[in-house]
Amino acid sequence: MALHFTKRRWQDQVILLLGLWLFFSPWALDYVPGSAIALNANIAGTVIMLLAAFDLYKTYAWAVMLNLAVGVWVAVSPWVDALADRSAMMSNCVIVGVAVALLALWELRSDPELHRQVVGGT
Repeated sequence: MALHFTKRRWQDQVILLLGLWLFFSPWALDYVPGSAIALNANIAGTVIMLLAAFDLYKTYAWAVMLNLAVGVWVAVSPWVDALADRSAMMSNCVIVGVAVALLALWELRSDPELHRQVVGGT
C-alpha cells in the first residue's frame, strides 16, 4: 500500500508539514510548558498531521473538511485562550490555522475525487 504523493496531493503534504510545525512550535517559540495555548498547539498539530497523513493514504472528504475545521479553530484559538497579547504565539496560530484552512478548502474545490464525494454523497 503506497502513499499517493502526487501533484494533486501537494496540499496534504504542506498541511502535514504545517501540523508538524504546529506540534513543535511551543518549544521553538518558548510557549509556557503545559499552558493552554501550548496544549492546544500540540493537540491540534497532532490532529492536523494525522488527518493529512490519512488523506495521503486514502482520500475522504470528511478528513479534509475536519482539517479545514481544525485550521479555523487554530486561527481563532488565541482569542479563545485570551492570549492575543502574546504576538509570537498569536501570529503562529493565525498563520498556521489560516494556511491549513485555505489549503484544505483549495483541495476540496480542486480535487475531482473529493468533489464527487461531496456532491455525489459517496
